[in-house]
Amino acid sequence: MNKFLPAALGGLAAGLALIVFSSFYVVDETEQVVVTQFGQPVGEPVRQAGLYFKKPFIQEVNRFDKRILEWDGDPNQIPTLDKRYIWIDSTARWRIVDPLQFLKSFGTESVAQARLDDILDAATRDAVSSNNLVEIIRNTNNIIQREQSRVKDNNDIDMIHLSDADLESVRFGRETLTGEIRKRAAQRLSGFGIELVDIRIRRINYVQDVLRKVFERMISERKRAAEQYRSMGQGQKAEIEGKTARELEQIRSEAYRKSQEVLGRADAEAINVYADAYNRDPGFYSFLKTLETYRSAIDANTTLMLSTDSEFFRLFKTTALQP
Repeated sequence: MNKFLPAALGGLAAGLALIVFSSFYVVDETEQVVVTQFGQPVGEPVRQAGLYFKKPFIQEVNRFDKRILEWDGDPNQIPTLDKRYIWIDSTARWRIVDPLQFLKSFGTESVAQARLDDILDAATRDAVSSNNLVEIIRNTNNIIQREQSRVKDNNDIDMIHLSDADLESVRFGRETLTGEIRKRAAQRLSGFGIELVDIRIRRINYVQDVLRKVFERMISERKRAAEQYRSMGQGQKAEIEGKTARELEQIRSEAYRKSQEVLGRADAEAINVYADAYNRDPGFYSFLKTLETYRSAIDANTTLMLSTDSEFFRLFKTTALQP
């Protein structure tokens, strides 16, 4: 009998250790706990971190995260109010605020995620299908205001009408729409111990058939805008060229007038110089003018036939007779 005593004592010690180990549990800072006994909640949820006691073997610890959790939905094809078929890819953030109610409603986070798929997708579908596409794409009408301001600065009435026709005004905008989705979904989740922190539309895209038509329309609109800009550019070009031609003609006219004035003053001064020289010594002046006439009229290839009484030959004749 003595040889079985150590084994019995060892088994008893192991059993006591197991009982003690099963009687305590630790709650982490990121956790909240609901204790259940035979599947039924016992006491209040434990939200503070620390070491706690429970009845061994008959009570179970159910742990839930206190942090903000992610929800990423699958892209859904949804028609808008103006019959545009688009793919909506949304994401949300949520957390467990009442672990006891959460345990009764879902039991586990995976079940809650599946339920969120149904509720958030339905809320998104209701909101998108009740509004035009522009409400989902844009938040404000700033793009219209900037475009109108730009074309008004260029004094182009046609471009103002083009902008008004191509850009649809926003009544609510994307922020308001996502707020409405969050409000609708939060109402449906209020009894499940869940708080919906936020929901956002992560990506929007057209279905393939509509996408092709959108691209064709975008190309057509860009071409029309390009032609409008080219027309504006040609008009401005003609205006600039006309202004340049007028300024150039004015500059040439002014330069010609000034050059004529300078030439006139120069001719007057030259005449005065010639007159002064003539008055001082008419014979010498006549001599110089005759030499200038010879230089301009006669070169190496010129042959002159003059009579002896020619006035043009007078200076040669007078010079030749002198000793």
